[in-house]
Amino acid sequence: MSSTMLILIAVAGIFGLLYLVIRTKLHAFVSLMIVSLLVGIAAGMPLDEVIETVENGMGGTLGFVAIVVGLGAMFGKMLEVSGGVERLAQTLLQKFGEDRSQWALGIAGFLVAIPVFFDVGFIILVPIVYGLAKKTGKSLLYFGIPLLAGLAVTHSYIPPTPGPIAVANLIGAELGWVILFGIIAGIPSMIIAGPLFGRYIAKRIHATVPDYMNFEDKEYEKDLPGFGMIATIILVPLVLILINTLSTVVFAEGHTVREITTFIGNPIVALTIATLLTFTFLGTKRGYSRQEVQDIATKALEPAGIIILITGAGGVFKQVLIDSGVGDVLGEMMAGSPLPPILLAFLIAAVVRVAQGSATVSMVTAAGLISPVIEITGMEGPALGLIVISIAAGATVLSHVNDSGFWLVNRFFGLDVKDTLKTWTVMETLIGLVGLGVALILGLFIT
Repeated sequence: MSSTMLILIAVAGIFGLLYLVIRTKLHAFVSLMIVSLLVGIAAGMPLDEVIETVENGMGGTLGFVAIVVGLGAMFGKMLEVSGGVERLAQTLLQKFGEDRSQWALGIAGFLVAIPVFFDVGFIILVPIVYGLAKKTGKSLLYFGIPLLAGLAVTHSYIPPTPGPIAVANLIGAELGWVILFGIIAGIPSMIIAGPLFGRYIAKRIHATVPDYMNFEDKEYEKDLPGFGMIATIILVPLVLILINTLSTVVFAEGHTVREITTFIGNPIVALTIATLLTFTFLGTKRGYSRQEVQDIATKALEPAGIIILITGAGGVFKQVLIDSGVGDVLGEMMAGSPLPPILLAFLIAAVVRVAQGSATVSMVTAAGLISPVIEITGMEGPALGLIVISIAAGATVLSHVNDSGFWLVNRFFGLDVKDTLKTWTVMETLIGLVGLGVALILGLFIT
């Protein structure tokens, strides 16, 4: 089949995916599976090979992602149930004081979203925003935007959140580099889109606590855990994974230290250790029975299931592109583009994001499309970490009415659609653009 026909099939597949998600409202997982099958068939693959490719793509992706996302979900749920999220926020607010509460909320969001899903962290912490707004008479946005920025930055850029984990797995990037670059890109993103933008927009839009939001202080069965314990448990997997990546630079292959750090710094092992720590120090050591801890862990896997399936479908899409030959043609075409791969990855993710709204679908689709470019250009090591950050940045920008996060903020802050676009959408776009800028600058020094 000619190159032109293969490109047309790929383009038709992408538009077909967007149509199924937007117009027919089919679930993203089902849509990705349908498009993957149709692309394989249209490209001339034998039907039995299409099925084999689907199985290989799903299995190859979920072998890693299902374990990491599942462990991360249990880790985060235990932190949520124990009151660890509340403790982080309260301690930071006490340390920073009311005058610098914006910074405290931004940092709290940044830390909380590492193990806890974005929407869960926001719902737990938004009563603190309400309390500060009522006490000071300032706009909800003065405190809410920094919190949202902190949560959104980590949710987009720093594993073990599902998005960057999925992309890293699909393009073969080491999570250590993704974490390192995610932190480097995330800090300025949080500062600019959070406290700085929050202060600016709060002077122009005065949002108050909606009448329909009657929050009462949440009661925990046990005293809140200590701040030091919570911060340590959150940082354990990040530090172990980073040490693993850095040891490959410092120690030669076969060195004893490198072998040890490679094992304990593997994301699966690092997250297993962190999850066991939460079960022990936030669970049984604080009076929860083993059955209660098991029930909490089981409950945590419910929202993780759909993320795992969508990521697996992204792996199927990628594998179909490769096995059908469409990926090679697309890769050669995009590799010949005058745009650097980092910018190209950002634009692909941004287009899908604007069209259908889901950041996760945008990320896995962009990863599948950009992976042939990576193979052709021979990118590896730190450069792949930057590609993950650029895809995450593209999947963050221009959130609007087709994104569930848009309506979450709209409802909890009592904004109309116009003001939500001026606040949430601009904040998300700032996060994405700053992240892209950092990735491009780092890309000048990393080949």
